[in-house]
Parts: sequence; C-alpha cells; structure tokens
Amino acid sequence: MSNIKLISTTSLAKNSSLSPKDLFAKFNSLGFIEKNEEDSWTLTEKGISLGGEYIENKQYGRYIAWPENIDLNNFKIEIITATKIGQHFDLSARKMNVILSEIGWTKKGLKGWNLTEQGKKAGGIQSEDFKSGIPYVQWPIEILNNKTLISTIADLSGNSQHEEPNKTKDEQVDFREKFEAKHRATDGHYTRSKAEMLIDNWLYMFEIVHAYERKLPIEENVYSDFYIPAGKVYIEYWGYENDEKYLNRKKQKQDIYKKYNLNLIELEDKDIQNLDDVLPKYLLKFGIQTF
Repeated sequence: MSNIKLISTTSLAKNSSLSPKDLFAKFNSLGFIEKNEEDSWTLTEKGISLGGEYIENKQYGRYIAWPENIDLNNFKIEIITATKIGQHFDLSARKMNVILSEIGWTKKGLKGWNLTEQGKKAGGIQSEDFKSGIPYVQWPIEILNNKTLISTIADLSGNSQHEEPNKTKDEQVDFREKFEAKHRATDGHYTRSKAEMLIDNWLYMFEIVHAYERKLPIEENVYSDFYIPAGKVYIEYWGYENDEKYLNRKKQKQDIYKKYNLNLIELEDKDIQNLDDVLPKYLLKFGIQTF
C-alpha cells in the first residue's frame, strides 16, 4: 500500500462522479465509517481493512484518506425508499412513513421526512427530491431484515408475541405473577400497579394519546411503562425502591434510555399525588401541551 497514493473522501468522490455527501453516506451504510459523539467521521475496522487511514494535515487537520485506486463499483449498495419497504411488507407508503416515524428513525417536516440520529444508526440516508427539494429518506436494502422494524410492524398488525425485557421464561412468569395487570384504567388499559393506573387515567383525562407497555424501538427487548407518540416520549414509573432486583432492572433500563438518547420522563412515588403539577411541566419540555 505504500506505493499507492492516499486521497480524501471528497477527492475520491470527485474521481468517481459522486457527491462527497453521497459517498460519505455510502461508506457509512457499508460500515466503513461511522459518526462519533462529536459528530465526526471515524474509521471502522472494516474501513481500515479496506485501506482507509487517518491523515494529519496542518491546514485541514485530521481526515480520512483512501487508496486512490479503490474501485467503488465493487461496493454496490442497493438503496430503497419507504415505498419499496412498504411494498415488501404489503403496506402503503403513507403507513410505512408513519411506522418509520413511530420507531423514531424519521420525523415529519413542514414537507417531507427528515432523518433522525436513530435513523442514521439504522443506515438511513437523507435525500431530497431534485425538482421540488422536498426531503425524504433512503435506506439500504438490508433494512428489510431489521429486527426493530419487523417487530414494530408485527406489533401494529397484532401478530407479535411479547416477552418481558431481559428476562428468562421463568423470570417472566415470576414477574407476571408478582405484578399481575389487574388495575383497570379509565381507557381500558390493565396496569400492574395502582400508581400506573393513576398515570394512565391522568393521560386519558388530558386527552393525551398513549400506549401502555410499548416496546422501545431498539434491538434489545425492552418495554416502557408508557409511550406518547406526540413528542416520542417515554414514561417510567419507578416503585419498589427497597427491592434489589428491581433496582438493578431500573439501572439497566435507565442505561438503555441514555444509550439511545430517548426522551424519558421518570416518575416516583412522591410524584403520583402531584401529577397535575408534575406532568404538565415534564411534558412541555418535549413540546406536549396540556390544558
């Protein structure tokens, strides 16, 4: 490799008649590069094996360079839209876009759809219509095998079989026996505690659409106590503070929410008797108004 010239991603794109943005997106989808916490591109092991290296330059700083003789035709990636994804699952493009938003991979703009950080991690590529400029999102064809997408579609179709998060079958039986969903809320939800019933009733009375025990849009099999589609907000009620197993489970779930940067409202026993004061303030932080 020492006799082969290394050039930047931008220069490689120009040599290949691609826009730098498209080539960065392609390399990201192929797993050659990824974004770090500072929103900068970094090489993966796969990218390094391809010949990618970091170059230090006094003028431009640190950047990724590639062998100039890379044949990009050998790295084809099939890109599909929400319409094609919908056709695969026998769903309309409109419903597919709603599902992608429900998962948290896209969000509705004034016109069209915009990619979220979670969507980027799933391989989404932000694009726009050449004539109208309306934004839309493209996806690598591998998205059709994404577990989160498949399970969400199954949930909405009524074909899913839920299991408690991070638990063996014996633990699941024990959990359900110990915390049976027997508290009926006003909207018909059966919750596992009186506190959860009071939260559910509060959301219902303030006309806030919500789900109970909604699966998080991630690979891990984790469920929230409540989910509010408007604002993509999750609510967790933490009780049983004197139970060691429960506290370990609480810490694991909190770490999951932080890992995926999900919108979370956390409620404790002291909040339950003050929901009229507490919840409006928490919800407003995520753009949800109550009246």
